Amino acid sequence: MSKQQKNEEAPRQIAVNRRARHEYHIEERYEAGLALRGWEVKSLRAGRAQITEAYVTVKNGEAFLIGSHITPLKQTCTHEITDATRTRKLLLHERELSSLIGKVERAGYTLVPLDLHWTRGRAKLEVGLAKGKKQHDKRADIKERDWQRQKERLLKHGS
Repeated sequence: MSKQQKNEEAPRQIAVNRRARHEYHIEERYEAGLALRGWEVKSLRAGRAQITEAYVTVKNGEAFLIGSHITPLKQTCTHEITDATRTRKLLLHERELSSLIGKVERAGYTLVPLDLHWTRGRAKLEVGLAKGKKQHDKRADIKERDWQRQKERLLKHGS
């Protein structure tokens, strides 16, 4: 396997929304493309993106990413007026969109951006179909993580 093929296969992370996994039960995942401008792509290549405050909405049969922050690079966007938190359109197949619309509107699900990454040279957003966690669910997850950490320490020091 050549070095170029290996680089194309491994998706590279740009930004991760860790809070989403803490606050929601993720039931399904979808990979969506993003409609971006040139300066945004250059900023993403520099790793200047943040999706922790972002959310996904569905309007008029289209999905949009709202609240994501892509900081413009000073050297690339001198002639263009930039808006770091503009609404970006998500590119999904018609079938995926219709199923998402049905689940969000009828079943009470939420669309949450999980991570932003590169796939074959294109910026992709992983969107999760999620339901909100209750406070006791969050506590149980924290307890489980602590127990796993403690178990690893015991196994490491015990042997």
